[in-house]
Amino acid sequence: MSIYPPYPPPLSPDQTAYLTNLIKEWSISHGLTVRPASSVIAAEHDQGQILATTAPITLFPSLFPLQCYHEALMLQTAYNELYMNVAKDEEWLGSVIEGLKDIDDFIAKLWDIHLTVKQEGYAQNLTLGLFRSDYMIHLDPTQSRPTPAIRQVEFNTIASSFGGLASRVSSLHRYLIQTAAYPREAAAVIRPDFLPSNASIESLANGLTKSHEAYRAYRNTNQPQRLMCIIFIVQENERNIYDQKHIEYALFAQARVKVFRLPFSKVLSSTKLDPNTRALLYSPPAFPDRAYEVSTVYFRAGYTPDDYTDESAWEARLYLERSAAVKCPSILTQLAGSKKVQQLLATPDSEDLTRFLPYPGLKSRIQRTFAPMYPMDNTPAGQEGKKLALDPESAKRFVLKPQREGGGNNIYRAKIPEFLKTIPEEKWAAYVLMEMIETPEQRNAVYRNGEVQEGGVICELGVYGTCLWSHGPLDLGEGAQVPPGGEESRGILLNEEAGTLLRTKGDKSEEGGVAAGFGAVDSVCLIDL
Repeated sequence: MSIYPPYPPPLSPDQTAYLTNLIKEWSISHGLTVRPASSVIAAEHDQGQILATTAPITLFPSLFPLQCYHEALMLQTAYNELYMNVAKDEEWLGSVIEGLKDIDDFIAKLWDIHLTVKQEGYAQNLTLGLFRSDYMIHLDPTQSRPTPAIRQVEFNTIASSFGGLASRVSSLHRYLIQTAAYPREAAAVIRPDFLPSNASIESLANGLTKSHEAYRAYRNTNQPQRLMCIIFIVQENERNIYDQKHIEYALFAQARVKVFRLPFSKVLSSTKLDPNTRALLYSPPAFPDRAYEVSTVYFRAGYTPDDYTDESAWEARLYLERSAAVKCPSILTQLAGSKKVQQLLATPDSEDLTRFLPYPGLKSRIQRTFAPMYPMDNTPAGQEGKKLALDPESAKRFVLKPQREGGGNNIYRAKIPEFLKTIPEEKWAAYVLMEMIETPEQRNAVYRNGEVQEGGVICELGVYGTCLWSHGPLDLGEGAQVPPGGEESRGILLNEEAGTLLRTKGDKSEEGGVAAGFGAVDSVCLIDL
């Protein structure tokens, strides 16, 4: 079903060539880039990693209902507080993990790290969340003229990517309409005032800046005075490096904060802990005489079991969690983002949702964004979930999700019954069953690896949020200074909406991760329906 006007206009071969040439030149000039995939440029031909190429992007901004867009933005600070409260409630979160740890080794090992550090005593009460809540437009298939509404796909609490490139795509599409690069027919739909500004780079960098400043403010001034920095924990040979670099450069522009990129595999060999304060210290290989104290550890790795290739990787994660640096995120915050938590919060009349968001008006608006979800355990709801998942006909309306971040992990529709037959039933509880979101029909063209692909597309809106909070009383220490602003009475130092990301994939693709090779970065063209 389509709710949109005919769009985008068709392009002649000359118009396509003209538009893609503009996109290539603008993208390279403004850092809307990724390192090329090995399927495009073999690794042996780029051993110095000197090449970059245009990121997968759409030729046109995609249509998105205005009311739905503003509702998603308005709810972000409530979602920030919701997941902050989940992360702060160790007892409740522990009860959730208890049901997963015997069937999910990854979740179990993360929880064990928390318990180990808890026994020793946490050296840092502050936690930073750079979150992203992802939505699709849903049209109720039982209605003849359904009203579009947002439904949440997932809530990301670790390594919420593409904030750097998302802002650049918004600027690119605005540039293309302002320079009349599109056919005249496009002007009836795309106007500059229909293209919302997107300050995701500056907003995410501001969250890291606030964490850096809070660490310095609450730090005991009697400690040794050192140079200070933020560390980005990254994956080896990261293709999406430029997305991260935009945030790094904005940090320096905003507050002269020095950033170092540290591969997850080199944490133990490149850092050390102060034996008295557990301050995390880093000396760059190029300047071993410079000892930086790390204010914030920003994880752009560590969210998937693939990052933990051996026991030393788990030792590195424990090492970082023990440190006095602010973690983005902490172990508890990462676990709060599990699909099981999402399912429990989405349960109709959930007491858990009331527990963490005790505001009736906001709670009802949050509830309206939830898609029906079922556990796959032995509870009555779980038995219903199993029945729906095993029936080949009803399974066509669902997606089966594990407790994982990143693209490529979900099982869709008719594949669900056969997949469940391949794993022991006692492992099914590690999954949740979510009703598919029925999106409106829409078309666009995607530019990827030098080729243009046109056709039907599905769009997913991500709204970023920044939240900085304390898990307990703020330990000011001797000589510490309280930073201005915030809601210190509740331990909240920052809670803001922080820009948007629109990802677009072909309507025949079931996964949507750009970095995983399924989607493209897009921007919003608002439409009042």
